Amino acid sequence: AGVLSTTFGSFLKEIQPDWNIKLFERLDGTGLVNSYVTSNAGTGYAALCELNYTVEQPDGSIDGEKAKEINEQFEISKQFWSHLVKTNAIENPREFITPLPHISFVQGVKNVQFLKKRYEALKNLPMFSDIEYTEDRDKLAQWMPLMMEGRSPHLAIAASKIDKGTDVNFGELTRKLASNLETHDNAELFYRHEVVGFQQRADKKWEVEVRNLDTDNVETHVADYIFIGAGGAAIPLLQKTRIEESKNLGGFPISGAFLVCNKPEIVQQHDAKVYGKEPPGTPP
Repeated sequence: AGVLSTTFGSFLKEIQPDWNIKLFERLDGTGLVNSYVTSNAGTGYAALCELNYTVEQPDGSIDGEKAKEINEQFEISKQFWSHLVKTNAIENPREFITPLPHISFVQGVKNVQFLKKRYEALKNLPMFSDIEYTEDRDKLAQWMPLMMEGRSPHLAIAASKIDKGTDVNFGELTRKLASNLETHDNAELFYRHEVVGFQQRADKKWEVEVRNLDTDNVETHVADYIFIGAGGAAIPLLQKTRIEESKNLGGFPISGAFLVCNKPEIVQQHDAKVYGKEPPGTPP
């Protein structure tokens, strides 16, 4: 019951309203892990400030194709949310999406050169046409005053900015999408139910084994199609299906710590989403 599965369920409700949908979640609510309020830092990922979507090539050029693809995908997401709002499937969009500038900030001569080349590569693309770039410290102080306060004057720094970025509360969005599904005559949401196994029958239908965590009973549900959107548990669940594509998959965990400021007098000094460049040899 994260943002991926509730989005997919909401798609199905729109395009195949006669299909029966069952959604199983082992926890007791929606969006409690990867889709939790702070878990994705609230970014509307549109490649406006995330530098890992514009990779520097061996010849020094910047490849913007991934940024274009990501931006287009996020535009489709916004269109879908807008459709759901206009049809009253979800309400009060300001509770989950907020406009704010997206800024890329770098330090050091090499990273400044990278950001300038990135700016040159993106500025002529329609979706990035309003991107701004500066190395001027006075302008940087206007864009992000809290970050510039007390910063060394001797270090090379630069930033690019696009004002049409968004902040997304994926937890609240997930709750709205789940509520939308719950109103559907042909949808059922089961919490504290853990999928433990799959068996594909000769007629290609699936038997899905689900454990009720309150009673410890294992139930079997029959489905024409299964969709696995289980975050970190997706790969082991997919392997239990034994389909051919599941045999060559792997992954690696990335962990992090979020530092949260709850002092309004500090928060009010910063009104932007800022991404930086990862240190050499580390994941982006």
